Amino acid sequence: MAVEQWSETVLLGNLADDPQVTDDLTAIAEQCTENTKLDVLLNFANINYLNSSNIAKLLKLRKLVTITNERRLKLCGINRHVWGVFLVTGLDRIFDIADDVSSGLTGLQMGQ
Repeated sequence: MAVEQWSETVLLGNLADDPQVTDDLTAIAEQCTENTKLDVLLNFANINYLNSSNIAKLLKLRKLVTITNERRLKLCGINRHVWGVFLVTGLDRIFDIADDVSSGLTGLQMGQ
């Protein structure tokens, strides 16, 4: 599985294209439901396509992590094609986005 407990309070999801991304987002949501103290970093480096179902899962995960659990959710490693989807849909304005995994993890640890 591409989801790993990076630290006591940080869950790192190294996402891959469908069907794996669907399973990973579901697994992350389940872990965040069980442990409400988790910040989440999603690495999109291996994602080349996002469908509407996965966008809906991302929005539900955002609501769970940031609103229900009052924790942080960061996305990183977004390529140009997927970034275009984020721009067109307005997702770039509602998600906290870092350049890569290391800067995303640093941002979570420093509270940025």
